Amino acid sequence: MSEAALVERLVERLRAEGLDPSPWSNGPHDQYDAHEHGYDKVLVVASGSIRFGLPNEPRAADRSVDLGVGDRLDLPSGRRHDADVGPHGVTCLEAHLPAGSLRGTPARRPAGRW
Repeated sequence: MSEAALVERLVERLRAEGLDPSPWSNGPHDQYDAHEHGYDKVLVVASGSIRFGLPNEPRAADRSVDLGVGDRLDLPSGRRHDADVGPHGVTCLEAHLPAGSLRGTPARRPAGRW
């Protein structure tokens, strides 16, 4: 499947959930310092890879999330996170929801399972 076809498929899946995704991209090894948002975020990797650090999660095993093509991260508002883009860059689809729409902790949902 071409990258364009995959992106369209992922957009359709997110829209079927009532989400309005927008794409963004970063080059290899770009980084984002730790920050948080006042809204819930759903993020899906369309190409490349990215690692999200979740420094304030109580369990050490939950303090980083690696995402590859098709993987999804549901990130509730107020969750501190940073990011390290993989060696081939990354393109993500991101949708925002009102704070409190996503319950619980950040959740990685593997490709093909959401």
